[in-house]
Amino acid sequence: MKYEILAPAGGMESLIAGVRSGANAVYLGGKLFNARRNAGNFDDDELKKAVEYCRQRGVKVYLTLNILISDNEFENAYNTVKDALTAGVDGFIIQDIGVAKMIKEHFPQAKLHASTQMSIMTPQGVKFAEDIGFSRVVLPREMSLEEIKDIRENTNLELELFVHGALCMCVSGQCYLSSVIGSRSGNRGLCAQPCRLPFSAKGDKNEYALSLKDLSLIEHLREMDGITSLKIEGRMKRPEYVSAAVTAIKKAVDGTIADSDTKNLQSVFSRSGFTDGYFTNALGSNMFGTRQKDDVLSAKNVLKEISHNYDNENPLIPINMHFVCKEEQPCRLTASALGRTVTINGEIPEKAINKPMTSESLSQRLAKLGGTQFYAEKIDVELDSGLIIPVSKINELRRNAVEKLSETSKKEIISKPLNIIKPADKNSVPYLTASFKNAQQIPDRHPFKYVFIPIDSSAEDFVDNRAGAVLPRGLFGIEPDIRKKLEKLKKIGVSRVLCSNIGAYRLAKDMNFEVFGDFGLNIYNSQSANMIDNPILSFELTLEQANKINAQNTGVIVYGKIPLMLTRNCPVKNSIGCTECARNGKLTDRKGYEFEVICSQYPCVEILNSVPIYMLDRMREVKTDFAHFYFSTETKKDIEKIIKMYESGEKPTFKYTRGLYQRGTL
Repeated sequence: MKYEILAPAGGMESLIAGVRSGANAVYLGGKLFNARRNAGNFDDDELKKAVEYCRQRGVKVYLTLNILISDNEFENAYNTVKDALTAGVDGFIIQDIGVAKMIKEHFPQAKLHASTQMSIMTPQGVKFAEDIGFSRVVLPREMSLEEIKDIRENTNLELELFVHGALCMCVSGQCYLSSVIGSRSGNRGLCAQPCRLPFSAKGDKNEYALSLKDLSLIEHLREMDGITSLKIEGRMKRPEYVSAAVTAIKKAVDGTIADSDTKNLQSVFSRSGFTDGYFTNALGSNMFGTRQKDDVLSAKNVLKEISHNYDNENPLIPINMHFVCKEEQPCRLTASALGRTVTINGEIPEKAINKPMTSESLSQRLAKLGGTQFYAEKIDVELDSGLIIPVSKINELRRNAVEKLSETSKKEIISKPLNIIKPADKNSVPYLTASFKNAQQIPDRHPFKYVFIPIDSSAEDFVDNRAGAVLPRGLFGIEPDIRKKLEKLKKIGVSRVLCSNIGAYRLAKDMNFEVFGDFGLNIYNSQSANMIDNPILSFELTLEQANKINAQNTGVIVYGKIPLMLTRNCPVKNSIGCTECARNGKLTDRKGYEFEVICSQYPCVEILNSVPIYMLDRMREVKTDFAHFYFSTETKKDIEKIIKMYESGEKPTFKYTRGLYQRGTL
């Protein structure tokens, strides 16, 4: 199978390095709305030049719009898409479902790729993406080969997979660590990577319990049947890194990779080597690593050598030529490449006095394409005998043909004027909902209209508490199991579910449950809020922004130790083991703050914030339709106290945070 090799481009030099090294496509960001806002990125003029450069070489360009976008940013997002389409961008990588809907409604020809930030990890998640107009899904880096195959067998959409580059500890799109502790949100493109700092499960200040090695699946590329695009992470990396990664992947696909290629790849950037642990389902402590002094020294030794890989134009595009030279007729060169054909007319040949032209000499002259992106694949010559044309004129014909083939044509853009949803003006007293880690936490008397407990709770717990079910956020490989559990719950009268993953959301909707969208759906604007039933809005919004979201039955979390990470690789298990942890795991950061680690029978664990969000003394400021309490490690007695504090509106006597409801994200 022929794969697309997709290279990162943080700037023009990296783009050129990727293209000249053999990438079939590049992905890059504009100055706004992309998940690597600290990369060089491309302004409007630079984007036009980048697209023109790539189109001349048969390389596709995908623009990243892979962050959450607020209501007041939609006009800028609309203009960004329109300008990018005009420049000739081939597709858009999108996280925000509201942005995806806006693009499909206003620019029907635009191709959408579902970012890995959408956390699509099941067949139902892929179907959700297909329903709203995506043509490609970028799969999570945490998936095993078997789980990837399951999705491939259940969809016709293109699938894109990261095969080399940095691994986040958290499932993409589900990390709030950087935003909550420092206002720099990964979902808004400014992750500060606090996970690379010391975190310990055993009190060791030199332990990096959240720092994974970089991913490399170079050795597994022959197992990628059904994958359309092989993606390299690294828009913040050097051009040499891009070149080394593209070169290694291209050679691995062709079966010509050498030890020197893999050595260069590790030397140019690694964190104590690479890992394929998720793909091979071999999780554990060997997946973890940090950037060491030896890694830095290795890079220093190879960077200059690798930079020569892209010093000059690499002839990657085949060109076919047909040259006709007849007596008393203008000669004619027809050339075909990049799906286009051009014909250049020359002068009338003369009778040769000494040495006439031959088909061989003409072919050799026409094949001199050095310094261009083309190489001669086939040259046909029709030549009458005894004729001559000056060499300079043949060169001119060839140059003119190459220039014409390199010209880029403008695309006609079909667009509709932007329709903006106006801010809401709500002034209601919100009703209350709550989710619990287990049914034993639920007080005998409480003010909650709806309560939710984990899907694996007993039938008696659901019936006795008239509870809805909380579906897990991490659904890797367990969608059939979740379906079976939902079928059983439906039979005992459970009608309501709380979903934090779009795959779970679509599954529950298909099964006719009343669905509440949880925080993991990252509902950040009115457009996306209108696509999800009963959404709990992103806690990365300010409270003022949340109150103005114009959609039916929206809610916000007003109490709870919110999960900052959803990870498939338990940092406590890897450090001290499950026996010593005894389900009471904690991580301590370099400042001494403790973060509880919550495990379950499902594929992921959650790392909670060190203190809860507390807004119960400021409920008059909450104007959404409902307010949600997120209970995790609290006891029943703790929860009864929290309810009393809500009813009296008193300030907390314990450490707490207002989260991002006041300060927002950068």
